[in-house]
Amino acid sequence: MRVAYFDCFHGAAGDMLLASLLHTGLKQAALEEVLQALPLRGYRLKYQQVVQHHIVGGQVEVEVEGEQPSRTWADIRLLLETSSLPSRTRAWALGTFQRLARAEAKVHNVPIEEVHFHEIGAVDSLVDIVGVCAALDLLNIEKVYASVLPLGRGWIMTQHGLLPAPAPATLALLAEVNAPVEAGLSEGELLTPTAAALLAEFATFEQPSLKLQQVGYGFGQRSYPRLNGLRVWLGEAFDPSLSPKPPKFEQVKEEVVEIRCNLDDSTGEVIAYVIEGLLKIGALDAWAIPLTMKKGRPGIQLSCLVPPASLEKFATFILCETSTFGLRWQTMERVVADRKLIFVQTPWGEVRVKQKLWEGEIIARNPEYEDCAALARKHGIPLMQVYEAALRS
Repeated sequence: MRVAYFDCFHGAAGDMLLASLLHTGLKQAALEEVLQALPLRGYRLKYQQVVQHHIVGGQVEVEVEGEQPSRTWADIRLLLETSSLPSRTRAWALGTFQRLARAEAKVHNVPIEEVHFHEIGAVDSLVDIVGVCAALDLLNIEKVYASVLPLGRGWIMTQHGLLPAPAPATLALLAEVNAPVEAGLSEGELLTPTAAALLAEFATFEQPSLKLQQVGYGFGQRSYPRLNGLRVWLGEAFDPSLSPKPPKFEQVKEEVVEIRCNLDDSTGEVIAYVIEGLLKIGALDAWAIPLTMKKGRPGIQLSCLVPPASLEKFATFILCETSTFGLRWQTMERVVADRKLIFVQTPWGEVRVKQKLWEGEIIARNPEYEDCAALARKHGIPLMQVYEAALRS
């Protein structure tokens, strides 16, 4: 399914929505051919690429000749219903204007049939609204999404005088569909009633999962300290639950704790005894490495790997069995391959062999040292000879 996502990072207007769709690569000539089905004359659709804040995007302006009449909802409905627009374009445009009429009727407390569209009924707004619907149709968009909508602040001049931003009709349109909104960062009208009506008509307000194919920027006419525009993402929808599963590496990770201390006054016997004790009480691993300590003294770093829940038990054991006055530890993740123990026969007796498995495949085999050493001593043969026989088996 082909989808469009309008990322309205600085609000939206009808001309910005249309410009972003043209900027994705939609041919202006194809759009104008559809708009010819409207019984409107005396205008020219001007599209150009411009640069704002070093970003290239599209900008649309509808140049109109002469005075334009004020149209009612009934006028516009008749104009659209009698046009030869493609069925989906016409249905979207009718739905958008009907939403506008309901919002205006509610704000001004008049019957919907008596609603007069002033700015919105003009040719430029008609072209913007029908143009967006036609562009989505031409791009074969089946589902539309939109981001959270930022709202402006301050005052805006309308046919009814100064009104607070956002315009009352804009808020009524957004409230009807429970659209998510947030405070905008700029003064003025960031979200126009035209854009609010279009997005309310066909958008789901969430970010979709999609295989991104095209991106288009649509810029407004006013200059701001930040990028005054929006962008549309076009692509194919996909279900994340059907995407490939994460590698087994992600599934077998586990949390462990490594405990360490430095010793400069312990004998080799003590270190060996402590390592043996740590393994006996359940350490996942234990080891010692040489190091040079303060004043140039040779020393040993004693370390062990333990389950997080057993930290206190192992810390107590080390403090009691060694001369250290302190310990340090850190939590980390580890990955462990699966293992399987099998028994094989050699000419001198049975040997256990440990198989290492990863994602169900055997990737290594290791004969057990103790078994091989016992047979080598018993029969007076080289240790490696027993190893090789075990691996061949």
